[in-house]
Amino acid sequence: MATAAIFSSLKRRRSPCLEAFLAPVDLSDVALIQTLASISGELVSCYTSKSLFFQRKNSRSLVRKIEVIVVLLEFLRDGRSDLPSTAVLCLKELYLLLYRSKILLDYCAESSKLWLLLQSHSISGHFHDLNLEICTLLDVFPLKNLELSEDVREQLELLQKQSTRAQFYVDKHDEELRVQLFAFLNEFENGQIPNPVELRVFFVHNLGISNAKSFRAEIDFLEEQIMNHEGDIEPPASILQGFVALTRFCRFLLCGFEEDDIGMRCGNRKKQRRGLITQEIADTFITVPKDFCCPISLDLMQDPVIISTGQTYDRRSISRWMEEGHSNCPKTGQVLAHNRLVPNRALRNLIMQWCTAHGVSHDPPEMIDTSADAFPAASPSKAALEANKATAKLLVEQLASGPQGARTIAAKEIRLLAKTGKENRAFIAEAGAIPHLRELLSSPSPIAQEISVTAMLNLSIYDKNKSRIMDEKGCLQSIVDVLRIGRTTEARENAAATLFSLSAVHDYKKRIADEGSAVEALAGLLREGTPRGKKDAVTALFNLSTHTENCLKMIEAGAVNALVGALGNEVVAEEAAGALALIVRQPIGAEAVGKEESAISGLIGMMRCGTPRGKENAVAALLELCRSGGSAATERVLKAPALAGLLQSLLYTGTKRARRKAASLARVFQKCENAPLHFGGLGMGYAFAGNSAANRDSGFGNDVSVQMSIPVSVL
Repeated sequence: MATAAIFSSLKRRRSPCLEAFLAPVDLSDVALIQTLASISGELVSCYTSKSLFFQRKNSRSLVRKIEVIVVLLEFLRDGRSDLPSTAVLCLKELYLLLYRSKILLDYCAESSKLWLLLQSHSISGHFHDLNLEICTLLDVFPLKNLELSEDVREQLELLQKQSTRAQFYVDKHDEELRVQLFAFLNEFENGQIPNPVELRVFFVHNLGISNAKSFRAEIDFLEEQIMNHEGDIEPPASILQGFVALTRFCRFLLCGFEEDDIGMRCGNRKKQRRGLITQEIADTFITVPKDFCCPISLDLMQDPVIISTGQTYDRRSISRWMEEGHSNCPKTGQVLAHNRLVPNRALRNLIMQWCTAHGVSHDPPEMIDTSADAFPAASPSKAALEANKATAKLLVEQLASGPQGARTIAAKEIRLLAKTGKENRAFIAEAGAIPHLRELLSSPSPIAQEISVTAMLNLSIYDKNKSRIMDEKGCLQSIVDVLRIGRTTEARENAAATLFSLSAVHDYKKRIADEGSAVEALAGLLREGTPRGKKDAVTALFNLSTHTENCLKMIEAGAVNALVGALGNEVVAEEAAGALALIVRQPIGAEAVGKEESAISGLIGMMRCGTPRGKENAVAALLELCRSGGSAATERVLKAPALAGLLQSLLYTGTKRARRKAASLARVFQKCENAPLHFGGLGMGYAFAGNSAANRDSGFGNDVSVQMSIPVSVL
């Protein structure tokens, strides 16, 4: 248990849990000594010849002390006499101390250089604490009651004296580097760009961070600390974001645009790998541990995340759950305090270990999600903003005039930079990125096309950038072309999401619908896309349907047929019903929907089994169909089986909006001559739930309820 807990804590770079320090109380005296000798010997063997980049003096001092402890343990292991109970208790305390030493040394060996520099004082304090604990342990250890050889006793007494005299130590050179790092950040804070020569000396010569891969590792590590912080991180998250921005700027300033092997694989490849786990398990009949399976999909988790209730789900499944409008935990039913998803790296590491042990292929996501939902809400400092602004300028310059490979790398970094913060999105657009990204949309490279459309999506989230994209000649058509014939599934999906983002501006809805084949392509994606693609397509179609002049285009392009077909898909049914409810407000739209054989039955099905918001949209669509579709449409709705019971149920148990719509629909049927034959039992329910709302249901434009958010790419 201790080893697994320590392994997980090291990967997370956070304090280990209590289980990591549980002494082996069930071991005999001999087994305990053998265990301690093995642990300490391994520690000495590993770090005697290893020179850490930082904390060299503190680490060497600790290892030398453990070497003396090894001498004691080997002597006790070879001895024959029984140990006094006090000595056994001290040895169990030594077990804890050795593991804390291992954790600290591993932490210093595996952490990023910038992080160790920033934590220099704190880590030095941990080394000093361990030294004090060694001193205390030697004070209480019953050395006089043990028959030790003279040389062993002398070494222990010398160690005790050295531990007593030892003082808190911070390396002078490390402290100078730490001060210099803050000085660079302060220059950005004052609106100045640090001297490139000084930056090169600091990062390349002093820290050995000399290529794109090492810079990327530093950035990822710092971002992980920000994501994992629980309010007690030092320096604060806003300052750490400044160091991330500084490091990103230096990565391109000092290393140019060489590839760092991160995130340059096209989406279809990743998609193919996702299916390997399920197939491998099916082929070998391996039983997956229950804790490794997502409670929603019941499949082995690829990217486990923790929600606000403390439950863990696979990111893909819980994201879809939230997108469907649910605000509660699927497992406990508790209301979610927020929608932030925190990566469960401990569990992911255990899953990877299990997969390795059982020969199961497992490829976790290449990139950690640092989107707005997952990233802690810390306002960036001025230094971070200035550094990002300088980085955006470098990226756009390369995007404009660099070779094809460098342009793709620049687009990828623009995509990543635009994932968080309206300021970053503004800097990138102001630097002139949009025209050059438009050119990459038609690139023959699947990777370049996917990256550029995803960057365009992230930029479009900032309202001022919407007009820049729409005003760029040929940009809208290029996005539509990617939607139609994009080279990867993810590119087509992100093109649909970009259209949804742009259509948030009412004046652009007609322009998008009129752009060649845009609506046809969205309808096609809704019919045949992946679950995520269907979601992107239906939300875009919903937005377009809110413009009254788009109704005819929606009909001619086959969007009505696609929306009716989507009523049977629980992932997109809610939005599809909302779009249909808007389309049928016009007679031409009502006629088109009425001609779809499964339209009414699909809406009835949603009233029976849909979400509360879906039921609202379904009953609203039926109401508008009766109002705009004439007597023939009303008669078809009237004859729908089980409608009376469903209306009565909504009148009593539906949301306020659903009750209002149900009451209005009941009133429509009361005016029909055959209504008493079919709806004789609705009178009391109508009177109870409908009278107060009867006069308020004169308009419909604001009554369609669909929860939507613009997706920030995690690609």
